[in-house]
Amino acid sequence: MTWTESVSASFRARHDAEHADDAHQVLLSLERARERLSPTFPRAPGEVTVVLHPGPIALSLSHPLLPVMWLATAPAARRYIAGWAGRDELHMLAPSALRERASNVPGSREMLALSGACLYARLTIARSNPDLHRVMTLVRLRRELRWAWLVEGSARWYGGQTAHARPAVARRLREGAGMRSISFPPGVRDAPLLGGTVLDLLAAERGERAVARLCLRLPRAGARETLADAFGGVSSKALEQRWREHLQDVAAAV
Repeated sequence: MTWTESVSASFRARHDAEHADDAHQVLLSLERARERLSPTFPRAPGEVTVVLHPGPIALSLSHPLLPVMWLATAPAARRYIAGWAGRDELHMLAPSALRERASNVPGSREMLALSGACLYARLTIARSNPDLHRVMTLVRLRRELRWAWLVEGSARWYGGQTAHARPAVARRLREGAGMRSISFPPGVRDAPLLGGTVLDLLAAERGERAVARLCLRLPRAGARETLADAFGGVSSKALEQRWREHLQDVAAAV
């Protein structure tokens, strides 16, 4: 494998020399993501390097916790853990590997094609959130695990994956104990797939500004209390029921 670099106005890609065309598409996707995010998150960073890995083994070698993340994620969402975001660098599967990773169900290829945009959204939100930016690694890790539904959900929602996730959500509702195994808000196991559905419902009912406000600081109260407040003071029990109905509607629309 021969490494080379490609550059755009705000990003730099390191990749196999044979993947130059794919690298160009990733850089274009990242530039578009930055344009979309900049009005909401003024600290949307430039000068970010994205490293394109040829397959899951190479990607897992770049982050020792990545195999653990795959195992800890529900099967319906596992294939969409296709990279990770550092402080100034993104690591992800190369587009050719993303295409191989996609399933045959509608939306899978589209979700994976947005992997770079979602990773960049994650980096941007972390840069804009003082509770995640410039804190010690272990502190940040604990906070990201506690608020996984918000951290992962906001990255997937702003990155565009949630809009294509209906078939994957339907599969998750069919897995194991189905709806009974899903907590509200979603736990670490379901955060990459279902976290965005919470924000999708919030945007529909309270507007996108309500989503941005939730992302810009980690809540001081508990998750259920925070969400009840974000939805305008609705009771936590009623909100959970509305969200579960929303999940059923999402799955039924496949």
